[in-house]
Amino acid sequence: RPVFLLGDVPPGEGTPPGKCQQIADKFLQRSRVLASDGFIVYDIQDEPGRSDIDRPFPFRRVMDSSAHAALLARSSGRECLVYKCVADPDFDGWLQRAHDDHGHSAINVVGRASSGGKYEGPTITEAMEKVNAHKGMHFGSVCIAERHTLEAAKARGKTYPTEHLNMMRKHKAGAEWFISQAVYDAEPTIRLLRDYAAICKQAGVTPRKVVLTFAPVSRAKTMNFIKWLGVRVPKEAEELILNADKPVEKSVEFLCDILRRILAECVGVGVPLGISCESVSIFKSEIDGCHTLFQRLQGILLDTRGSPWNVQWIGVVPRVERVMASNDGDDADEDKMVAVAANNDAYALVKAGFAGAVIGGAFVSLGVVLGGSRRR
Repeated sequence: RPVFLLGDVPPGEGTPPGKCQQIADKFLQRSRVLASDGFIVYDIQDEPGRSDIDRPFPFRRVMDSSAHAALLARSSGRECLVYKCVADPDFDGWLQRAHDDHGHSAINVVGRASSGGKYEGPTITEAMEKVNAHKGMHFGSVCIAERHTLEAAKARGKTYPTEHLNMMRKHKAGAEWFISQAVYDAEPTIRLLRDYAAICKQAGVTPRKVVLTFAPVSRAKTMNFIKWLGVRVPKEAEELILNADKPVEKSVEFLCDILRRILAECVGVGVPLGISCESVSIFKSEIDGCHTLFQRLQGILLDTRGSPWNVQWIGVVPRVERVMASNDGDDADEDKMVAVAANNDAYALVKAGFAGAVIGGAFVSLGVVLGGSRRR
């Protein structure tokens, strides 16, 4: 079934442990009623070579993504996908600590911000090999639809975009999922999904799940930051959102329409999809907008399955081996919900997914049940 994730950024470097826990708890309290399967924790880098323009928000170093993800997982019962940039001379040591000390098994390997500049650490190919060689570890990678435009191809001296080839290269190297950067233009994503599906069919392999990322905005500074990150935002889309009486509500509406178009244009291509939502700022209106967007996108994606679904609470003890959702149809295996595995099988959350939250001191789980009674 689809996977539904929420993104988070670690606290600032040097934050006292007690304060780190408070920050994690606040994030979990805000998002506890959302039927998410787990969390994405980003690895924030300075990235001086990303753009010639000034960074809209000043860079601040943050604590290790693996350590923050461990707080979220332990306090919520939900697993995390942990981003890790390869520009780290101690990549091997980080990988060891992430698995042995923090119990992670799902890593999203991210390359350098640009080919220019001076970086230490393994190449993306070397990093993928290192994760593959580490028992109990699984990895995914990013896919960047902005690279899959005719303009981008021309700038690189190509006759056609090649991001689908990058995805296949990572697929063959062992990547088990892909996560996009924030989507504000449907066309490049549609082209990328279709081309990736076509090359998978040609190679005789099953496409990996692609998690589409969405981030609402409420003001110009946040929009500029999203564009600084490399997200393609059409001028008419930017004007539509920022000139609205309630920009964050307009951005939620706009992004819902983006997902509807992607789904309509990619019917039958065979690429399984998921959704990730994040707020790229700490502004309350954008955090609230992220939660509203999450719920609406989840409904849109689940409705396309043509199968009834509803959200219900189910009691669950964190880190149980497996929990199955019963299904009377022929797709029972597809619709299973897999909880956090005691043997660190966290990567399963991108294949099926099961959510947990802490409510009143008791661990419960909020899950999307498919194939049962009609949605209510």
